[in-house]
Amino acid sequence: MKPYHNVENIQFSGEFMVLTIDGEEITVKLKDVSTILDRASEKEKSTFEISPSGYGIHWPLIDEDVAIDGLLGIVHTRELKRKTA
Repeated sequence: MKPYHNVENIQFSGEFMVLTIDGEEITVKLKDVSTILDRASEKEKSTFEISPSGYGIHWPLIDEDVAIDGLLGIVHTRELKRKTA
């Protein structure tokens, strides 16, 4: 199964997280992503797992999850349709 996103090179620099998603390097402010991650120790931040599906990143020491689509600003909506008689 091909992963939804290819995530690699996750690094932390001060108040920022720098990572490569689908070949593009992005930088995000930690406090804009997660206040829990922003307050985490270096060890807690550096202990993470990228989901095999490529949908998210999990930090087991602080039980925090971040969706890759959210980092990229992708919003999913559910379109509701009425049944017609």
